[in-house]
Amino acid sequence: MIAMLQRNIAKTVIRVAIVFHSGYGHTARQAEAVRRGVEKVPDVSVLYLTSEEAKSRLDDLSGADAIIFGAPTYMGSVSAPFKAFMETTSSIFVSGAWRDKIAAGFTNSASRSGDKLSTLMQLAVLAAQLGMHWVSLGLPPGNNLSTGSEADLNRLGFFLGAGAQSNADEGPDVAPPASDLSTAEHLGERVAMVAQQMARGRVAA
Repeated sequence: MIAMLQRNIAKTVIRVAIVFHSGYGHTARQAEAVRRGVEKVPDVSVLYLTSEEAKSRLDDLSGADAIIFGAPTYMGSVSAPFKAFMETTSSIFVSGAWRDKIAAGFTNSASRSGDKLSTLMQLAVLAAQLGMHWVSLGLPPGNNLSTGSEADLNRLGFFLGAGAQSNADEGPDVAPPASDLSTAEHLGERVAMVAQQMARGRVAA
């Protein structure tokens, strides 16, 4: 019995969904980095959707163990297309279909701060309304010592989720910088690991 349980736990395959909007391509690069992080974890599949695609695939998202939300910060808030996706989840609010799933978030803006925290808070509140468990970035702030550098993970110093900064006069071919993409990759890997731990815990229980 114990050996069978161990085999069932070991072969538990989970799905992590990434739902994002990107206006100019910068946040899409961040989303791709999150995906790379998720794919580092064995026995994990990825459902990768733009917020427009996700509006008609809520049932598919209901089959995910974790959902990572991403949107650029425009005027101190999530972008309008992502907000439209958020509003479609009212049916999920009613049904409770995403209750106890893992959630996390990421955002990008041209300014180092740019009120990105406001966007991350919106994403966390969305997750809370849907009964999900929010996973933080899990990194200390980078580049806050004289020995630090712009190459540090979490150089922008966010805790709630992954933040990235893309200069307004640079395209997605060069922005966000590598350190911000590595930070997003860390978030993806962390969420996949937490989701896997929870899924295997359910099997064991």
